[in-house]
Amino acid sequence: MIYLDNSATTEPDPQVLETFVKASRRYFANPASLHRLGNEAEDLLESARSQIKDLLGYEQIVFTAGGTEANNLAIRGAAYANREKGRHIISCKTEHPSVLEPLKQLAREGFEITLLSVDRTGAIDLEELRQALREETILVSLMQVNNEIGTIHPLSEIRSVLGRHRALLHVDAVQGAGKLPIGVQERPDLLTVSAHKLHGLKNSGLLAIGKAQLEPILRGGGQENGLRSGTVSVPNAAALAKALRLARPMPHHLEWNAELRTFFAGYKDIHIVSPADAAPHILALAIKGVRGETLVGALQQEGVIVSTSSACSSKNKQASHVIEAIGLPREYRDGTIRISFGAMTTYEDISELKKRFHKAHQLIKGVETT
Repeated sequence: MIYLDNSATTEPDPQVLETFVKASRRYFANPASLHRLGNEAEDLLESARSQIKDLLGYEQIVFTAGGTEANNLAIRGAAYANREKGRHIISCKTEHPSVLEPLKQLAREGFEITLLSVDRTGAIDLEELRQALREETILVSLMQVNNEIGTIHPLSEIRSVLGRHRALLHVDAVQGAGKLPIGVQERPDLLTVSAHKLHGLKNSGLLAIGKAQLEPILRGGGQENGLRSGTVSVPNAAALAKALRLARPMPHHLEWNAELRTFFAGYKDIHIVSPADAAPHILALAIKGVRGETLVGALQQEGVIVSTSSACSSKNKQASHVIEAIGLPREYRDGTIRISFGAMTTYEDISELKKRFHKAHQLIKGVETT
């Protein structure tokens, strides 16, 4: 079985699993407890937090149950904390649902939301962003890497557009963390990371906070400096720190991506959806006149696992909002699939994909023409 659905989730690294198991056995106590076991658990928790601070370059790290919660905390928390300064927020039509849905909720509560359009490559127009900024704009939320087609938002240029504007910049880095660097000058005020996208564990994530004031969206015991109530999972925090330490860019992904682009260009009925300068670990393509689910099923029969656009919404039958936003030609719109690499992907996987894809393509065309 060749697994090429790493943007949906990654296989946990054995070292991450080992860290989690060891921490679960030894540091199971509540880190808020006053006894010795609680103190030991707290020490490990703060050690993990300190390591992540150093890796990401932030002074405050809030552990969450994943990227969705972190995005909600960033967006709703920033909106509520800054509503006296303004009620205008800017985002983009192709953001992840964990960004778009909180924005819809805020709109119902009286906030004004501007969603930037994108071109056929999924890129925003920086001039549109500049024109959208107002005195009452309090937050700009834009992802680093699009989860469906791999488009990279230019964080450095976005920072330049914002200039000295008081609006906070939140970046959903779920698909980019550990794969693409973020420089000091372009560092966002709020940064979302999810562990299971970088060979960590599910239900584990974080929000890195710079100079930003937030209101909590979960209230209770006041854990995580009052921003995220609920007993913190020390093993998850330690495992996340381990996953981030192990994560690194994979230069060979760029070569593999280019090789696959050349390969798929040989099929007259295939359109490559991902832009040429997309994140190297994501390649989206569409086959003319064939549903993506059909192609996914045919590849699975050949022992290759991929997904249709975003796995978060692939099981509902609605068209992808990203594919709609980029204006993909209608004859390709239902046939989009996403191939995505991880740290455990090998060149042998890429070679086998090409062989098995040809068989799957022949099968599909046979089925479609009968």
